[in-house]
Amino acid sequence: MPSTPPPSQRSAVLGIELDGDGAHPAAWRFAAHEPGTLLSGSRIRGTVQAADIAGFHLATFRDSRTTDTEGTGIAGRIDAIQRAAFSAPLTRSIGLVPEAGVLYTEPFHVATQLASLDYSSHGRAGWLVNVENTVQESRSVGRDAIAEADVQSEARDVVETARRLWDSWEDDAVIRDAAAGRYLDADKLHYADFEGSRFSVKGPSIIPRPLQGQLPVFAVAALLPAVEADVALVSAATLEGLAAAAASAREAGAARTLVELDVVLDSRGRRAADRLEELDAHQRWTGGARYVGNAAGLVDLLAALFKDSDGVRIHPAVLDTELPELAAAVLPELRRANIITAPAPGCTLRESFGLTRPANRYAAAAAH
Repeated sequence: MPSTPPPSQRSAVLGIELDGDGAHPAAWRFAAHEPGTLLSGSRIRGTVQAADIAGFHLATFRDSRTTDTEGTGIAGRIDAIQRAAFSAPLTRSIGLVPEAGVLYTEPFHVATQLASLDYSSHGRAGWLVNVENTVQESRSVGRDAIAEADVQSEARDVVETARRLWDSWEDDAVIRDAAAGRYLDADKLHYADFEGSRFSVKGPSIIPRPLQGQLPVFAVAALLPAVEADVALVSAATLEGLAAAAASAREAGAARTLVELDVVLDSRGRRAADRLEELDAHQRWTGGARYVGNAAGLVDLLAALFKDSDGVRIHPAVLDTELPELAAAVLPELRRANIITAPAPGCTLRESFGLTRPANRYAAAAAH
């Protein structure tokens, strides 16, 4: 595996959210495809390959068990891990980071699905922890809603369970000794033995240890330090507040920070402000820190944000409009200015963030 570059040589990370038709609730009205193709394989392939070719370091996939919770008019959504798995063989270098819930899902299933994704993507998988906690969400699986006071502890327990399961196979547990008729060394499989307040998991996993050892775990900064995330998602109400929010996340223990940024760009002779006004006339967008303007201004803003954080996740207002503009006019300028470098095929998502591959906890304990 390639060695992890030192911070001074590591590229800032640029990510993009690929769910639906865009982050604006009226984005579907301006999409460049027929409504019936939104959930098709061709649509998923087209957007993720465009982001991959453009040179984004990672793509995230929003998820929810309930539909139309944001008033978007979209009546359905394909499971995020399935979308990421579908994207894995279609892409070369982009990281694939699906949301997966921790409150109303089985921790064992989430951990094994994500481990499988890491194999299918050759080490480009991550996990964005979803803590959506609504009555509709709980009813969709026939469970009682979790008290808000228990959300952080439940998220911590699920993430810890996944980490134990990923380590439950030592790296060299699979031996494939055909002559002896042995596939694995049973002494190098371990019980996770997790006992939480709402569930328990024995283990071991049914999937060998992921290629990255541990998938990078992404979580909103508000979950720190309960969830020991590798990457904290940092948001603020204004652009001016992002630097302070990133500093606060680092103080809370975040290994890496990824700033959240809504983006509306000038496109095809139309001013971004005019486009946003037209979108808001259908339904107002109540997001967070937002850039509205031309590509050159966004390049300057990203360069400034990279000084205070490890990267930025862009939420395009309308995916079919913003993504081509980002690919043609923003990412090339960032590379020309040596502000970012495109991820190389074969580079793992941990390496994109400068995160070392962790030692297996059980192997380390046995060594002592």
